[in-house]
Amino acid sequence: MKSFWKTALAAGVGVILVSVIISILFSMLLGGIIASGSGENGKAVVAPNSILDIDFNKIVIAEQTLESSAFGGAGIKALQSGFKAGETSTIGILDATRALEAAASDPNVKFAYIRPDMATDVSHLEEFRTALVKFRQSGKPVIAYIETPTNAGYYLASAADRIYIADYHGGFNQLIGLSGRLVFLKELLDKLGVNMQLIRHGKYKSAGEMYIRSSASPENYEQTKVLVDGLWKAIAEPMAERAGRSLEEFNALIDNLELVDATDFVEKGLVDEAVSVDGMRKKLCAQAGEDEDNFNAINSIGLYDYAKIKVKNNYKVHDQIAVIYVDGEIVDGRGQEQVAGKRFADIIDDVCEDEDTKAVVLRVNSPGGSVVAASQIKEAVDRLCAAKPVIASYGAYAASGGYWISAGCKYIFSDATTLTGSIGVFGMIPDFSKTARNLLHVNVTTVPSNKHSDMLSAMRPLTAEELEYTQKDIEYIYGQFVGIVADGRNKTADEVDELGQGRVWTGNDALANGLVDRIGGLADALEYASLEAGCPEYRLVSYPTPLTQMEMFMASFKPANDDYLVGTGEFGKGLTSAIKEISSLKEAKVYARLPYAIEIR
Repeated sequence: MKSFWKTALAAGVGVILVSVIISILFSMLLGGIIASGSGENGKAVVAPNSILDIDFNKIVIAEQTLESSAFGGAGIKALQSGFKAGETSTIGILDATRALEAAASDPNVKFAYIRPDMATDVSHLEEFRTALVKFRQSGKPVIAYIETPTNAGYYLASAADRIYIADYHGGFNQLIGLSGRLVFLKELLDKLGVNMQLIRHGKYKSAGEMYIRSSASPENYEQTKVLVDGLWKAIAEPMAERAGRSLEEFNALIDNLELVDATDFVEKGLVDEAVSVDGMRKKLCAQAGEDEDNFNAINSIGLYDYAKIKVKNNYKVHDQIAVIYVDGEIVDGRGQEQVAGKRFADIIDDVCEDEDTKAVVLRVNSPGGSVVAASQIKEAVDRLCAAKPVIASYGAYAASGGYWISAGCKYIFSDATTLTGSIGVFGMIPDFSKTARNLLHVNVTTVPSNKHSDMLSAMRPLTAEELEYTQKDIEYIYGQFVGIVADGRNKTADEVDELGQGRVWTGNDALANGLVDRIGGLADALEYASLEAGCPEYRLVSYPTPLTQMEMFMASFKPANDDYLVGTGEFGKGLTSAIKEISSLKEAKVYARLPYAIEIR
């Protein structure tokens, strides 16, 4: 009987798996038909008099485009037919901006309609908003509709010709300014009996503070406040300008909590009109030249689907420009997740040896991480720089290890809101002896061959002599970091040290300090690289290649990781982050890493 049930269970699982795969393949096919339509030759086309539908409930802007999920990007057509659209589609920032560029000159696209209720990396917001402004400058309107006001949403909407807001209460107004959140684990670690021994260089190198303090040091608070204020100014100034107010007046509206409902947004000049969903449909009909009751006649195409049709490589051109996406934390090894040092060094070496690749854009969106892995990548980047022009482009973060690997590039582009610099290092050596003895009731006896053989065993605290030894190692690595930046940025070691000490800078401040060369996005870096390579026409190749939908599907069968240990609320996310941080303390390591991440909502 047991073998019967085992056989039946195995057969059932097999049938389910086959059914799921068939369903996905069918959905992908049908999704493609729904999203774009086809012309006489079977190729996808854009219908005449179309709206470019940019709905951030349906798309996520990331570093690289991923294959669309089933039925993704159906947009306005889904609303017209009553068909429920599926999951969001992920579009890379370069494809997103290039799609807007193509739409600006496309006679079939009449205007853009944006629904910006979303949150994403501020650098993606900045680059995408710049592309929206260029689209407007082509003479085509941008229409925005806001249901729940947020910092990110209104920042994007402020690029529009007309801004409408829902006339109902869709939720609390979240256009309230920015805040940073620093988490400190000392009291929790004390209760667990964990003694974290932090060795660092740089009074601003605060990434390890969370383990040894219960609150922020004055230096940490100072730099975080400067960063938050700098980021807010960068996004608030265009919002204030759109509202016809000075920055001081705009801040006063927010500080005095004067923006409660849709009427306040209209009266204060932030939006043009409050309308219902039905009223918004009538506005779109009027803009499209259709009868206001004929919403179903409007042609529309989502940004993701438009990019799939219009953003194409010129395969007739032999010369290539490569974009290497350094996206995520820098970690040791060859793993597929994050930026694994040995794997990325191999990727960079392969690009270096490719004779068809005439220039490279190193797209850095990383807070740093392991010094060993960063060193491996840096050596590969150096070899690449000796062979071809290498231009750096900074996303949301190019800090610490992210700056380490890219400081020697020929030219550096940064977004105004990029967090960069953080020239500093720190090491952490945990001591779990009290945890083992008092909490777990486990006693450990080490038997060393030499006086200090067990100093990294995590089963005893370091002696004064050992702390001095590890501090010398940290100072040596910091000196290496300073030397790398001094060589790459044509500065003296003293000048770099003055800008270093672990201090994090916004892109605007990094430009003023000479840590980057120009404010601009990924598209600007590519244009510069093509000029350096003498390739006005080129094919674009990207590394590493994103996972296909089937690869992502198969990966979904892996055991869940600890991202889901705690709920998805703000407190839950913070606690989950703390648990992950504690679980990472199992070994001694030296880091060049940013102390935090800041998300614009």
